Amino acid sequence: MSDATERPDLDADAWADACAEDLEEEKARRRAEYGTPPGSAAKELRKLLGAVADKVSEFQTSLPGVAAQSAVQQFVNQAKSAVEPVIERNPQVFDHLAAAGGELLAAYRSAVQGHEHRWTQRAADPSADPAAKQPERKPDDEQGPGEQIDLD
Repeated sequence: MSDATERPDLDADAWADACAEDLEEEKARRRAEYGTPPGSAAKELRKLLGAVADKVSEFQTSLPGVAAQSAVQQFVNQAKSAVEPVIERNPQVFDHLAAAGGELLAAYRSAVQGHEHRWTQRAADPSADPAAKQPERKPDDEQGPGEQIDLD
């Protein structure tokens, strides 16, 4: 028999254990440096609802009248009772919605950056502006209702 088969296998998962330990140490270091990472979108929504409910409860003491205070409390309770079952049944939906929102934000940011680039390029070089080469306009009193004014 070879030497490898004769030795008893003391810890077959030593590499996996070492990697798991390293990963936990890295997670602990990141938590210490950056704080607790955000949870799922459903957990974050629950935390948001809790924070809003707490803040509304604080404001209730400054609201005049018992009717206003009870109306606010009823609104908060209705909102929580409407959202909680949705979160319980479909927690993944909120993760998908959060991802979709991130994609929409990235698309918007891309569009805005493109426009900003063109606007700043026009400001730096007015000859590059196609609007600068427009024909001469008539005075305001001579313009008819069908004439278009380019605002871009």
